[in-house]
Amino acid sequence: MKILSFFTFTFFLIDSVVGQVNVHTQHNNLGRTGWNKHETILTTKNVSKNTFGIIFTRPVDDQVYAQPLVVSNVTINNSSHNVVYVATVNNTLYAFDADLTSVSAPYWQKNLSPAGARAVRNTDMTGACGGSYTDFSGNMGIVGTPVIDTVSQTLFVVARNVTGTTFQQFLHAIDIRTGSEKAGSPILISAQANGNGDGSVSGVISFHSQKQNQRPGLLLLNGTVYIGFASHCDWDPYHGWLLGYNTNTLQQTVVYNTTPAGREAGIWMSGAGPSADEFGNIYLATGNGSVGTTGNESNPINRGESALKLTLSGNSLSVASFFTPSNYAHLESNDLDFGVTAMLLIPNSNWVVSGSKDGYLFLMDRNNLGGFNAGANNVKQTIDLGRNKFLRSSLSYYKGFAKEFLYTWSENASLTALPFNRITNTFDIPNLATSSALGPVGNNGALLSVSSNGSIDSTAILWASHASGDAIHNVRPGIIRAFDANNVTRELWNSYMDASDPPGNYAKFVNPTIANGKLYMATFSNRLVVYGLINKLITEVDKAKGDGDPQVYPNPAPEHVTVRKGKDDIIEINLYDLSGRLLKNVENIDHQSEILLPLADAAKGFYLLEVKSVNRTYRFKILQE
Repeated sequence: MKILSFFTFTFFLIDSVVGQVNVHTQHNNLGRTGWNKHETILTTKNVSKNTFGIIFTRPVDDQVYAQPLVVSNVTINNSSHNVVYVATVNNTLYAFDADLTSVSAPYWQKNLSPAGARAVRNTDMTGACGGSYTDFSGNMGIVGTPVIDTVSQTLFVVARNVTGTTFQQFLHAIDIRTGSEKAGSPILISAQANGNGDGSVSGVISFHSQKQNQRPGLLLLNGTVYIGFASHCDWDPYHGWLLGYNTNTLQQTVVYNTTPAGREAGIWMSGAGPSADEFGNIYLATGNGSVGTTGNESNPINRGESALKLTLSGNSLSVASFFTPSNYAHLESNDLDFGVTAMLLIPNSNWVVSGSKDGYLFLMDRNNLGGFNAGANNVKQTIDLGRNKFLRSSLSYYKGFAKEFLYTWSENASLTALPFNRITNTFDIPNLATSSALGPVGNNGALLSVSSNGSIDSTAILWASHASGDAIHNVRPGIIRAFDANNVTRELWNSYMDASDPPGNYAKFVNPTIANGKLYMATFSNRLVVYGLINKLITEVDKAKGDGDPQVYPNPAPEHVTVRKGKDDIIEINLYDLSGRLLKNVENIDHQSEILLPLADAAKGFYLLEVKSVNRTYRFKILQE
């Protein structure tokens, strides 16, 4: 291998890491904090415009709504690999090498639509939004983030299909080593709940495969995989469902309906999965829907617009505690519902945070979430983010050496770091910090994650993904940003600092995945984008600017790149990948004015093209796509 090392230029990529980290569930852990506290490579010093950027991309067959998941040391073909798993709305799963730029083909890929079926599309939702449903822009097969059982090496995922006019949703259990279905997989999702709620027949409510939207991430807890459902654009009748399946047998063991005597109350939480504590309690938030019963708004049977703590007894989930905002009727009538973000469990405490679309956060005691009081909210703390600061986003968390923070970035708002005080068990509002960075502006807030090496503050980075413009009914360009997690006024990097680094189209409600020195980002540009450390410093002597300098085109280059000589003859051309490995060498050029360099055999991604003339050496960063 030939490694580039020049006095004016150094090019490096971290491929081997110490202490491999898995991200096997949505937002990193069961508390849905989004905090990877075992990141030993990325720091506030080495994530910058000149040292961090795209290292490779991987094409997929459609948009990606699910957060990419990473598992280390997976045995594939008798070798150990670090693998990133990607799921598309065309019901296709991919297993890519998580580190190596040179391994571009997936280790395996599998489409989960049965023979004769296809992924469900937005146009199939004939009654949603009056028949004009554009929350999705096309296929909507796999949407909820899968979950991976690293012990059994199984990925659990829900795929939606239609055959003719028959709509079906299946739970799949996939071997992460081969892409094969595990025994008993897939299993058709169906459910029934006793009740006289909306759409019931003879006292029974049935799960509706066409209307129920599997949006939240899946939860793996104590041998059960839990799947949450909302709806498409409040297409009645529908209900919120949480269904549990045994991970070994795939038999349904748990059925919970949020409103068996009422209506609606979907579970979506901007794509977040239900949370769980160390005692096996499940936490989730519901959207607009029935609250209690006539004359008893505190009846747990119907819990729309609520934060819920659910406890398992046998095969039944029951409401152990709940909180419903006192102004739920106002939220309901103005489409400002609760249930738009995760139930984030603050580590090593009894506190949980969630919020409502109208821009309020609520700090609640896990043992008594607060219930319902028409006169006041009986919670530990209410935080007003401001008017029109609509909270359709994610929260994230970090605990450093001296301070700990909750982060939020609503649409039309500033990125905000809220210090948490362990003495008062409240957020220190007078000392909150905000960023001046221009953020999300319409119907989608920012999706946040944190990486650090434990509580070493110099390694703590807050990552954000958000759209440029209103992404609710349109596909929009995305931007990824990195901030000092201890000082959010300091932006370390963003994907628009270098023309090579924009990710493509924003993936709605998908958090960045950070693991082992890399950031993995889903996109709506039919590709996975992977960022990492790379020195992009090129001195002036290396840049081609003048009319007498060589020219390289096209860039991006689909099949080949042409190098046109400048005033000096070209004597050698070298093509390197981003690890510094020499891929192609062209010599004996013999005064040619143009040299055609084929790229069709190269993996899609970025490369360094070195052009040597008789007097100077030029270097170009090119993209093969």
